[in-house]
Amino acid sequence: MLLAVYTAAAGQLWDAGLNWDLAFLTVVLIPAFLLVPWLALPVAFRRGLLLVALALLVLALLLRAAELDVLFNLAKLFALTALGFWFLSYFEAVSWTVLIAVVIPFVDALSVWRGPTDYIVSEQPSVFDDVSIAFRIPGEQDSANIGPPDILFFSLFLAAAERFGLRVRWTWLAMVALLGLTLVLTATTDVAGLPALPAICIGFLLPNADLLWRSLRRG
Repeated sequence: MLLAVYTAAAGQLWDAGLNWDLAFLTVVLIPAFLLVPWLALPVAFRRGLLLVALALLVLALLLRAAELDVLFNLAKLFALTALGFWFLSYFEAVSWTVLIAVVIPFVDALSVWRGPTDYIVSEQPSVFDDVSIAFRIPGEQDSANIGPPDILFFSLFLAAAERFGLRVRWTWLAMVALLGLTLVLTATTDVAGLPALPAICIGFLLPNADLLWRSLRRG
């Protein structure tokens, strides 16, 4: 509810400049949105998550058609979280999660710099706005956006930390912190955009490195 209220009222709030906006986004707003996967962990391993995700996607489309953009944004967040949890159900061992965390940063980087993501962001920005999660900047109509794979894999890695006995709290903190750093680098450098999945993957691997190594050696 608080996320919806803020998103709806963000354009009427203060406009404090780039540095304060970045501080607010990285310390308050993005962590608040990404609390959703953490709070949803108790249902991360239930059956029927795919049906829940599909229902939420249909709801999101209906909200988009009704021009209820605030609720549309939240419905996408919930749907992608459910998809991430469901996707984890196919991972039989933690080694599969490690493999994904090692491989997808390179795929994401290629996509952002020379692939589909680069094309969509530069040539079809309205499509990216429709599928991504928006974090409204206070006092402005603009937003910082994170793509669907970023939310999906954030949820997957967080649920993997819970399922395989890793450090859930530190995993969440590391992923959120590195996402914030990625946002700061994107906003304060000349690059058109930086991939977010490397931050999420490193945020999963780094605080769990010793536990993952022991598990891989046992395997």
